[in-house]
Amino acid sequence: MASYDDEPGAPPARKIAHEIGQDLSRVSVEELQERVLLLKSEIERVERELSSKSAQRQAADMLFKR
Repeated sequence: MASYDDEPGAPPARKIAHEIGQDLSRVSVEELQERVLLLKSEIERVERELSSKSAQRQAADMLFKR
């Protein structure tokens, strides 16, 4: 059985987005919780990329410093 979101003509799923410094006074508790999860996930993604780039740079430094 298809869910409501899968039905033709169904409104598109709302995408959670967060703008740094945004006024949060009108945001619901549930949406704030979703944003926290989104931001934590994004921090983890950025940290993985940072780790990868740091390892690549370290390998390049070792190669060229001999």
